[in-house]
Amino acid sequence: MELKTNAALIIIDQQKGILHPRLGRRNNPQAEERMLELLGHWRRSGRPIVHVQHLSRSEDSVFWPQQSGVEFQERFQPLPGEQLIQKQVPDAFCSTALETRLREAEIEQLIIVGVATHNSVESTARTAGNLGFDTWVVEDACFTFDKADFFGNARSAEEVHGMSLGNLHGEYATVVSTAQILN
Repeated sequence: MELKTNAALIIIDQQKGILHPRLGRRNNPQAEERMLELLGHWRRSGRPIVHVQHLSRSEDSVFWPQQSGVEFQERFQPLPGEQLIQKQVPDAFCSTALETRLREAEIEQLIIVGVATHNSVESTARTAGNLGFDTWVVEDACFTFDKADFFGNARSAEEVHGMSLGNLHGEYATVVSTAQILN
């Protein structure tokens, strides 16, 4: 595992709405701290950073553009010179300029963090892998929520998170920890 000097950190949906209590119980309470450690490391090393913001088309979404939940959390506010990608579906590559910008900058390695593991993180990582990027998902810098499976069985956020990472690892991405990247 070698981190390239131009590896891009992709931070997905770190907006105020993701903290809304109605989303339910989540896992990885330290995820934001891990994301901020990585963000600090990327800023200090001058590597590229891409902030992904979800602009929902659904009025009942925590990311509906007409309310404060759509805004970035203060601690994840993009700085001048950092890329911003706005999306309307979970996949940050779908109908956005993300792939074009990465190719133009000759970036081949992507480090993905954010929310939710089973949704925007997984769909973005699948596309990144399918497009041929060297894709890493940082398991302790992502989180998700309790969710019922297709058959109506309640699954804990830990189970949902673990299954999502299992879907990705070895096929679409390499799943790593924050410590593995920073060491």
